[in-house]
Amino acid sequence: MFKIGSFSKMSRVPIKTLRYYDQRDLLKPAMIDQDSGYRYYSAGQLLKIKRIIALKKQGFTLEEIKQLLAEDISFPHVKQSLAEKQHELTEVIKEAQRQLNELDTGLRCIEELDEQVSSSSIVVRNVKKQLVASIRDQIPQVELCLLLHELKQYIQLQGEDENRPMHILRHQHHHKRDHEDMVDLEVAIPLAKEIPDSDRIKIYELPEIPQAASYVHLCDPYQTACLAQSQLTTWISKNGYRPTDQAPIREIYLTADKDIYGKLLTTELLIPVEKL
Repeated sequence: MFKIGSFSKMSRVPIKTLRYYDQRDLLKPAMIDQDSGYRYYSAGQLLKIKRIIALKKQGFTLEEIKQLLAEDISFPHVKQSLAEKQHELTEVIKEAQRQLNELDTGLRCIEELDEQVSSSSIVVRNVKKQLVASIRDQIPQVELCLLLHELKQYIQLQGEDENRPMHILRHQHHHKRDHEDMVDLEVAIPLAKEIPDSDRIKIYELPEIPQAASYVHLCDPYQTACLAQSQLTTWISKNGYRPTDQAPIREIYLTADKDIYGKLLTTELLIPVEKL
C-alpha cells in the first residue's frame, strides 16, 4: 500500500487531483486510516489511474470515464462511447478549422487594409455605377448604426452578403436651428443581384462619378467632424480641381463588421470634382 504522496509521485498525478477523483467517486483510496486520516492506494490502482489519464487524453470527461471504467460495461457500450467521442472530436476539428480559416481571412484583410492606409495618397479616380440596397433618413449622426443595422438585416433576409463595403452618402440639407444635430444620411450596400425593395429600402444603381478625389484613411463613422474631409478639400483646391454637386460626398467603409478592431474603420472618402 502507498500513501497518497508516494502514489502521486509514482502515477505523476498531483495530490490535489487524486483527492478530486476521490470526491467524484472516480478513484477512491483503497484504504483510509481511521486514526490518522491518511489515504492509501494499492499497486493495482496504478493501472486504473493510467487508464483514467489515457481516456482524458482521448477527450473523455470524468463522468464519461467513470462509465467506461464500470465493471459491468459491455463491449457494445464501449464501442458506442468511442464512436460518439470520435464524432464529437471530428466536429470540434471542423469548427476549429473554420475558425482558423476566419482568422486567416482576417489577417489577410488587416494586412491589405494596413498597406492601403500606410501607402495612401490622394488620387482622382473614376467611380463606377453600382447596384445597391439603400436607406435614407434625417437622423443624428450617432444613430447611423441604427440605419446600418436595419439595412443589413433586410439584405441578409434576401440572401445577400451584409459584409460588403458600406457606402455612406452625405446629402446636403438645410435644417431648422433647433435641429442642427440632424444630418441627411443615406446608407447603401452593394448587391450581387436585384432584390425586392420595401417602404424603407430602395434598390437602385448608384450613378457613376466620372472624377472623384479619393483618400483612404482611418475614420470614426460616428463623429460629426472628420479631418480627412478638410484635408481632401484643401488638396482639391491646391491641385486645380473644384468640388461639384453632381453627387453627394461618399464614404466607403472598407472594413467589414466582423473585421473591426478598436474604434476606427478603414474608409475611402470620395468627393466628386471637376478640373478647373
